[in-house]
Amino acid sequence: MSLADKPQIAVLTIQEAWRRLRRRLRNGPIHRLRFAGTAPDRLAVVPPTLFQGDSFVAEAIYGGRFLLAGRLVEVGRGSIFQVLPPSLEFAAELHGFSWLSHHAAAADALAAQNARALVSDWLRFSAHRLGGAAFEPEVAARRLISWLSHADLLLGSADYDFYRRFLKSLTIQTRYLRSIAQEAPVGMPRLTVRMALALVALCLPAPTNRIRVAAQQLADELDRQILPDGGHVSRNPAALATILGDLLPIRETLLGQGQPVPKGIYSAIDRMLPALRFFRHADGTLALFNGTGCSDMQLMAALMRFDETLGEPLSNARHSGYHRLSTSGTVVIADTGCPPPVGLSRNAHAGTLAFELSSVTARIVVNCGSPQPGQVALKRLSRSTAAHSTVTIGDRSSSRFAGQPHLDRFLGSPLVPGPTNVQLDEIVGEGDRTTGFEATHDGYDRDLGYLHTRRLELENDGWTLSGLDRLTPTRRPRGREEAREAALRFHLHPQVSVETIGDVARLSMRGQTWCFAVDQPFTIEDSILFADSSGPRRTLQIVVSVDPGLTPEIRWSFERVS
Repeated sequence: MSLADKPQIAVLTIQEAWRRLRRRLRNGPIHRLRFAGTAPDRLAVVPPTLFQGDSFVAEAIYGGRFLLAGRLVEVGRGSIFQVLPPSLEFAAELHGFSWLSHHAAAADALAAQNARALVSDWLRFSAHRLGGAAFEPEVAARRLISWLSHADLLLGSADYDFYRRFLKSLTIQTRYLRSIAQEAPVGMPRLTVRMALALVALCLPAPTNRIRVAAQQLADELDRQILPDGGHVSRNPAALATILGDLLPIRETLLGQGQPVPKGIYSAIDRMLPALRFFRHADGTLALFNGTGCSDMQLMAALMRFDETLGEPLSNARHSGYHRLSTSGTVVIADTGCPPPVGLSRNAHAGTLAFELSSVTARIVVNCGSPQPGQVALKRLSRSTAAHSTVTIGDRSSSRFAGQPHLDRFLGSPLVPGPTNVQLDEIVGEGDRTTGFEATHDGYDRDLGYLHTRRLELENDGWTLSGLDRLTPTRRPRGREEAREAALRFHLHPQVSVETIGDVARLSMRGQTWCFAVDQPFTIEDSILFADSSGPRRTLQIVVSVDPGLTPEIRWSFERVS
């Protein structure tokens, strides 16, 4: 981290410290008295849920095995809520209760009984300490959404004592969350809080005015976070699926209860659904950019049933900073934007001008994606430019990380500006035979004195993708001696097998054969795909290494031959 970046980190640190202090003050003994009071004797409605679980996971939980955030905890006697969590990420997932979806998937009396027992344990051991991981704003919000979405499971055959304690805790947590809503971190945490409060206002008996205020506050937050092209301000494609998974049931519940749906909610959904389709490959998975990991295919299928938009997605999501080329079953998705603002970049990746390529249901060129929560070392590696299908110079990332160990836990290692400007031009080939774009970013300019330009053209039959990467020296000599090597990487999906034949790489996958050619020597090296449901998977990458001072341009192509 350079001196030029330290003021941004200092400001972010002060803002975060002040936010945490305000939240602690609101949790003090005096303020806690505000959360007590009478509780309703019933729920007004139980909302639907689009998240589906796995009954086998419910069986494991019943056996005392909790696999959360990549860490396994086995509980013997006692409760999981009495065990010291192995990581903050584990604690967040445990106290968020999203795993209740697995019990709902089991859909039997034993699963319901186990779910009630776990909620009862939480009420006994964790409900009275308004602090720690369990009462982080996003965790508390996720817990309320999960409890309400699975209220039929929890309350269907519950006794009166559990029913009463459940509703009382819901009421206290709602008052707490309402009091700290403005102290939630910007981005997804704050939006999740607003969605939880809107859902609670609908599900607990409440005056009509309170429902309308909560729904309007949610609409206002959506206006702040959902961009005009439907992307999220974090630039994470997976954020759209998560938001829609919670937001669509809220809209349906509002309609079912005869409540007006604010324009901001309708508008956000209408923008997000086509944007989600923009980021999908033909096999239904999301492109791996800026924190996206393994796709929840069941959720994606459920969300797509709400998408009534016809035709192909837009080619240029200008506000989100992405470009899409699609024809005859071949899809190219590229990152052509600057990193998100520093305060929203805790999960952002240094992948400017990276791209992914798929053909029908075959993934070919990918980025490494984001690992499952809790894998700190892998997450840091996955965010580097080298984990993306683009160019690195001097073994550096195009965006820098505020990567000091003592700050990581506090700030989450945000990106400090790399690219501050990305110039983009559309390309229409001769005779309209190809479509494409050319983009240039300045992420390496300040330290290494180079601009990176990438040109991609896809022929309209979908069988040839041509590319050019250019490294242009600028007038700034600073650090030029470090830029003696540039590496152009194409990470391949694990399903792709590679055979080198002369100066061509023959790629085979799912009944298709593609040939990669480049005007420079290349090597086949090991790589890793982090975004897989079974954990990181070994794969391969094509690497082209050059001296940018001697070889300023690299021309390459992927051509389908069968």
